[in-house]
Amino acid sequence: MTSLPDVPLSVLDLSPVSEGKGVGEALRNTLDLARNAERLGYHRYWLAEHHNMPGIASSATAVLIGHVADATESIRVGSGGIMLPNHAPLVVAEQFGTLEAFHPGRIDLGIGRAPGTDQRTALALRGPGGLSAENFPEHLMELISYFEPDAARGVNAITAEGNKPPVWLLGSSGFSAQLAGRLGLPFSFAHHFAAENTIPAVRLYRENFRPSEVLSEPYVMLGVQVIAAETDERAEYLAGPSGLTFLSLRRGRPIALPTPEDAAEYPYTEMDRAFLAERFGSSIVGGPESVRKGLDQLLADTDANELMITTMVHGHEDRVRSYEIVADLKR
Repeated sequence: MTSLPDVPLSVLDLSPVSEGKGVGEALRNTLDLARNAERLGYHRYWLAEHHNMPGIASSATAVLIGHVADATESIRVGSGGIMLPNHAPLVVAEQFGTLEAFHPGRIDLGIGRAPGTDQRTALALRGPGGLSAENFPEHLMELISYFEPDAARGVNAITAEGNKPPVWLLGSSGFSAQLAGRLGLPFSFAHHFAAENTIPAVRLYRENFRPSEVLSEPYVMLGVQVIAAETDERAEYLAGPSGLTFLSLRRGRPIALPTPEDAAEYPYTEMDRAFLAERFGSSIVGGPESVRKGLDQLLADTDANELMITTMVHGHEDRVRSYEIVADLKR
């Protein structure tokens, strides 16, 4: 059974835009957090693709990955993930081949099959008659093929040839778990928003795993929301904005991350509180010992190989401090 000192810790960043701040500040905070994550010994730093959300600035994911890689020296940098239905496979191969050429051995290509946005925005990204999540396996194989030259194909991703980063599959259900297993790829599961599917999906991945030139045995990374502070009470207070942001999104009115004061004063109904308790039941929020117990329990339940921590709080200093507390738990 694995425990916290045994597994690498990584970072999933959405470049949160806080109320009263702007996109520029959010992006600069991402660069600062990446430097701190490298200093603290985190293994990799991934950026998530979401669109049309006032509280998230990581939509131009490949561009931001390049800036983060430039701002750091050794930490792995990648996508958590690129939502393949939004992009032509050729374009993704060219982008990530270029990133790998600039930063050899440091780039990860995490791929997901969800749009990462609402239907109207997905249509704007894809265009009429564009890509479809139903064809995800075919598009994935096309993308992977571009990293090798093929004279018979006629169309080649020149920057990708010889510059193939590790490919990961991301998922929140059993579909990508089974596909990742059958292809022998590493699998990253979104425990932070699909906790009820975590154990079944991890089991499916391991049961379907076939050794490949990439992996000889399964490799599971879990995304988990962690908000750590000096005390349980302080952490719960800092977690308020994340809950209110998700509640607003569910109502079709996405917002930037509010202040903890505004979140604490919001007039939640009993239904609101029940929804948030269910939605964020998998989050690990508290002081150092509470967070340690939560992460150790998650590892005991799943035997995961790696944990990817995401932390959505209003204040940048509070976010950096949360990652410091988690990093200290490994020592």
